[in-house]
Amino acid sequence: MKLSKRGEYGLRALQDLAAHYHDAPVSNKELAERNNMPAKFLEQILLTLKHGRIVNSQKGAQGGYCLARPPEQITLAEVIRLLDGPLAPIPCVSATAFEPCGCPDMEACGLRKVMKRVRDVVAEMMEHTTLADLIV
Repeated sequence: MKLSKRGEYGLRALQDLAAHYHDAPVSNKELAERNNMPAKFLEQILLTLKHGRIVNSQKGAQGGYCLARPPEQITLAEVIRLLDGPLAPIPCVSATAFEPCGCPDMEACGLRKVMKRVRDVVAEMMEHTTLADLIV
């Protein structure tokens, strides 16, 4: 797994929204400025997060974005999979996007065994870390 700028910006924006969970919705522009991100790119990310039911949006003068659920209910794994795809380093060990590789014997492949352990460790950590855990 490699966290892209899309994933990084998405998580940073969500961390900000989590820290202000009980406040009024935040505009894309304000969220971008507070987190030093390009507003147009953040808007695309927020739309993906909205479609993934991570954030809600509210129109109007007092509108903006807020978390769709409490920060304790949104895991990093959920967000990363939505923004960047599978957590697995190679497709043949992915739990959510499995693709067979070219190995003659996948079950005996040493590389696959190691990458599966890597996937398991990363997934375990991401599945048990929520946005609430990011708030310092």
